[in-house]
Order: sequence, then C-alpha cells, then structure tokens
Amino acid sequence: MIKGALGLAGFALLLEALPRLGVLPRAHFPPFSAVCVSLAEQAGRRAFWAAVGGTLATWLIGLAIAVAAGIVLGVVIGTVPLLRAATASTIEFLRPIPSVALLPLAVVLFSTPMRSILLLVVYASFWQVLIQVLHGVADVDPVARDTTDSYRLGRWHRARYLVWPTTLPYAMTGIRLAASVALVLTVTGELFIGGTDGLGEQLSLARNSGDDGVPAMYALVVVAGVLGLAANLVTRRAERVVLAWHPSVRRELPL
Repeated sequence: MIKGALGLAGFALLLEALPRLGVLPRAHFPPFSAVCVSLAEQAGRRAFWAAVGGTLATWLIGLAIAVAAGIVLGVVIGTVPLLRAATASTIEFLRPIPSVALLPLAVVLFSTPMRSILLLVVYASFWQVLIQVLHGVADVDPVARDTTDSYRLGRWHRARYLVWPTTLPYAMTGIRLAASVALVLTVTGELFIGGTDGLGEQLSLARNSGDDGVPAMYALVVVAGVLGLAANLVTRRAERVVLAWHPSVRRELPL
C-alpha cells in the first residue's frame, strides 16, 4: 500500500514537472496542480456530485446484472457437457466483439440513454464472469466428482458442495475484472451516447469548452481513475473476506 502511494505521488510530480519544463504543451497538458485546483472547484458544485452518483448507479446496476447472468449461465453451461460443447464456438465468437462496436445498435434498440449504456456495460463485463466461472466448473477435482457419484448426490447437492466451492475463487476473479471493465464502459457510453447525468457527459462538456475546459477535463479523468482504484480495492477486499477459507488466501495472511 505504501509503495503504491509513493508510486502515485511520483507520477503526480512527473505530471507537474513535464508541462512546466516545456516537455509537454501546457495548452493540452496542464500541470497537475492546475488539475487539482479545477477538481476542488468542481467538488463544490452540485452537478459534479450528481454526475458521480449517476455514473456509480449505472455502473453498479450493469455490474450486478452481468455478475448474476455470468454466474448462473456459467454454472449451468459448465455442468452440462453437451451444452458446453454446443455453446463453445458461439461464446468464442461473441466474446472478442468490442462492446463499443455495439454503440449504434444500443442507440437504435433503446430510446433512453441509460438503457443503451447498460447494454454496453453488461455485454462487456458479462464475459469476464462467464469465462472465469466456466474455468472454475471445469477445474472440479475428478476424485471429488467420482466420490459424489458413488454417494449418488443429487444435482443440487453436487452444485452446492462440489461445483460452487471450486468455482467461487474463479467467480471472484471474474467479478474483480468485470468491475473495472464495467466502469470503463459506463464512462465511455456516457461520453459517446450523451443525454445522461454522468462523468462521461461532464467530460464531453469540458472537452467542448475550449482551453478553459482542459483542466476540468483532466480533473474528471482523475475522478474516474480514483473510482476505478476504489473499485479494485473493494473487490480485492471482498475477495479476501469471501475466500477466507481458501488456501490461496490463507497463505497471504500473517501467521
């Protein structure tokens, strides 16, 4: 944690020095101190906090939908060999498609900007969870699987006591990855689709404000970065709490 803070401080000093030394043009790259001043000014405005709240709401809703769908479908597809074989090629075809490429489709399908953005967020983060869950289901110990067969456990008990404990670490990794992807797509959707009260909309307004809006634009970028860092820290903490019983987490804890 301390090394990470020192790294961020060094990066901030670099962003302060390069424009002042003329290495970067100040018209397009203001010093970090100017960005901080602009951020402080925006923090005193109600519109700024409304934008942060709007982005967080869209992000969390899209992430929740993606996580629920990815876990359920991943377990169902992974536990049925025929279904997994039938969907493997479809998944590999759809997964690499960039979510941004769906922007025109999202605008056409939904009349409200938030629903259009949610389509992008869910589509991008869904694959992060689904692929991890599929890997987790496939990693079930064959000996343990044979043991459940010998005891003739039902499908529900098998999923609860065999598949889910093995899949949970993979699912938590997928959720952590999906959280970052969902935030990126939320801000991207707000930036390009518009019509929403979010950070992306504020970024678009700052970008179109000329030279006066450059520090404000970078200030909003910093806010998006802080949200991403916070999301990563929260999901990592949740991962350690949920997987406190798992050997990989127990090895990280001090004796």
